[in-house]
Amino acid sequence: MNRFERLSRTRTKRRPAGRSRPAVDPIVLQIVEGTLNSIEAEIEYAIERTARSPMIREAHDYRVGLFDRHCRKLTGRSYSAMPNAVVRDFPPATMRPGDVFLMNDTYLTEGSIGHLPDLCSTVPVFHRGDVVAYIQAFGHHDDIGGRVPGSMPGTARSVFEEGLAVPPVKLYSAGVRNDAVFSIVTRNTRVPEMLAADVDSEVQACLMGARRMAELFDRFGQAAVEACFQAIIEKCRDVFRHELLPKIADGEYAWEDYVEHDGVSAPRLHKLALKMIKRRDRIVLDFTGTDPQSPGPINWPADYADGAFLIKWIAPILRNLADTPERAAEIHVNEGVCEVFEVKFPPKGTLITPRWPAATNARSFVLLRALGLLAGVVAQAVEGRMPADQETIRYTGFFGLDSTGKPFLSREVLGGGSGGRYYADGNDAIHIVPDSRNQPAEFTETRFPLLVENLALRTDSGGAGRRRGGLGYDKHYRALVDCRTIVTADRVRLGCYGIAGGRAGAPFRVSIVGDSATRELDGLVDGAPVKAGEIVRVMTTGGGGWGDPLEREPALVLRDVTDGKVSAEAARTEYGVVLIQTDDGRAIDDGKTTALRAELRAHRGALPMIDRGPGYAAMMEQTKKVRWTG
Repeated sequence: MNRFERLSRTRTKRRPAGRSRPAVDPIVLQIVEGTLNSIEAEIEYAIERTARSPMIREAHDYRVGLFDRHCRKLTGRSYSAMPNAVVRDFPPATMRPGDVFLMNDTYLTEGSIGHLPDLCSTVPVFHRGDVVAYIQAFGHHDDIGGRVPGSMPGTARSVFEEGLAVPPVKLYSAGVRNDAVFSIVTRNTRVPEMLAADVDSEVQACLMGARRMAELFDRFGQAAVEACFQAIIEKCRDVFRHELLPKIADGEYAWEDYVEHDGVSAPRLHKLALKMIKRRDRIVLDFTGTDPQSPGPINWPADYADGAFLIKWIAPILRNLADTPERAAEIHVNEGVCEVFEVKFPPKGTLITPRWPAATNARSFVLLRALGLLAGVVAQAVEGRMPADQETIRYTGFFGLDSTGKPFLSREVLGGGSGGRYYADGNDAIHIVPDSRNQPAEFTETRFPLLVENLALRTDSGGAGRRRGGLGYDKHYRALVDCRTIVTADRVRLGCYGIAGGRAGAPFRVSIVGDSATRELDGLVDGAPVKAGEIVRVMTTGGGGWGDPLEREPALVLRDVTDGKVSAEAARTEYGVVLIQTDDGRAIDDGKTTALRAELRAHRGALPMIDRGPGYAAMMEQTKKVRWTG
């Protein structure tokens, strides 16, 4: 174990020792909880209004977290990073008001930063001279150096190719900026002015949030506020223990899912394995059996701080077990879930326990598969009453010189369709990052030498099912100058899986359309050349379907065809619905529909609980060949 791994494995205390605490006034508790949520939203709004980069200001790829002095997450609107690594390297007794810490090192941040573009600012909150809480904000910045503009080289073999790695450092000391640190960071980016403005935005927003948090302690006192913090964490824990976990039958359930390529090796299935052991009010997640770490950048160091980040990332999946969608939306996930889950990691050297300096910039592939893994094992325990799969993060972009010879870099995160649910269709074109969104065409066209010629939902991309998967994007960019395009995306061969007889959604696809030919690209592209006038067409994944497609109400199929979400051909072949043309438009031929559905049922086999799509068999054969020859 090298010194970097030893440093990262230093445990930070996440839970205070058991002791008596003051009784919690329910009115004060409500005020404190509401204030925390308000502070989180206010910090995020401040960042949105003052940041400069498209990735943060327009796409909203940033997150905020509020933590108590034990580094326990208090707010549950979204995932965030963790202050554990800062506290590990800078003991609270040495901190002073006005201190700000910066970090992005994927191996020295206790597993809470996944790739180097995610610079994270941490501000301690003080009350009567003592640290009582922490405020954090991290954003996906457009560039932090490395071999490829955007700092996400799909063919990277080590972190040294991915950009500047910043271990926890003090950026501000008692309100005075360390200009040496700041100059090192801005010197190692292709967009220094933009990065500097974004970091300033995040730092000042966190400082504002720290003042708001300090006011809460001044108003009610440390003992009362910390008692409320404890109650908020226990409420989350108890909701999972007493409301959600009882819906999962005790037992052991196993499943595996795959990343399909790593940018370096021949395409094959990189396995993530999970065994879930459910006993009463506790769940053990065992990732033993996961494949070795990849030579490419798809690794994710999740095995730090007892897997705290991993737990808080995937636990929200269980909200789908709530009695109603409205109730699910009310359940926030904070540090309380860490008392419900236990994680068993395989030894060092796997996709989720990589050894430094393995590349990690495409770790979103593994991160999202972890969500799908938990959903897949839980689906087996609840008779399929979980949503089908979704893949809602992929990065696309362009770089080069504009018509004046000035360098440009355009980066965008595009979502996809969410999975169908037993009670409803999946949602179209969603983003897993809360409030994230497609970059407006007007913004793209005024900042970069690009035209957005089409922005639509991708017809037939949602997996067929009694409840259809949501649709992905179909977005076309016309290059106005010779440039290069960059892509970081998974699910290019396997669709998002369907559940309970539903079918997988359409895989991701990106192509360059010229006057005489179309060139198909893979999912990890460092800089494919694009000539002026050519169109880059990006089609994102659709969510998996839920339930037997032949049980979908024909009227809903007709509505989908009318809305352009499902083609007339797919209505016939996937749903067994025959449509006829009338003077008023399309209508359902009831007799032929009944006959066709009976014929389709007669010629198919038993429907699987989980359908991975037609690309799975081919990928499995390819994987066997690669392993046999390799």
